[in-house]
Amino acid sequence: MKWILILVWISTTLFGYSDYYSDYLDNKIVNFPNDKEPGSIVIKTHQRRLYYILDDQTAYQFPIAVGKRPKDRFYGVFEISAKAKWPNWRPTPSMLEKDPSLPEVVKGGRRNPLGARAIYLGDSPFRIHGTNNPRSIGKFASHGCIRMYNRDVKELYKLVHRWDRVYVQR
Repeated sequence: MKWILILVWISTTLFGYSDYYSDYLDNKIVNFPNDKEPGSIVIKTHQRRLYYILDDQTAYQFPIAVGKRPKDRFYGVFEISAKAKWPNWRPTPSMLEKDPSLPEVVKGGRRNPLGARAIYLGDSPFRIHGTNNPRSIGKFASHGCIRMYNRDVKELYKLVHRWDRVYVQR
């Protein structure tokens, strides 16, 4: 184990990989012509992509999961009303109706369906959040919310602020 740590230290020192997360975000920058304010989020549900706007030509791009049925998808302009780390999850009334065995609440943690972070959209029931089911990312899979890999939602969480705009489009 000691030798592995030494090799990792040498490679990061000599080859410049010490700031993994900076490199990680740099690799997510895409050409994205737009007319939105920097710091805004644009969600393209049919692409299953979320874009964090950097300027009028570029954005960070993240893969997402969206509502599995058309009636589970939502569109419009929202403002971020709150953010939470390791949030509690409460099933919606329709989820409880379909499966009465669901718990009333699941405390934040690795088994929680909301994952590592949640970004709340106005007073709507929808949010952008992590997941305990990473295989769902890139698919039509959720009950309506926007799911992200936990690593991605943690990065997005650091970038966004309360009242930033979120544009959810087809």
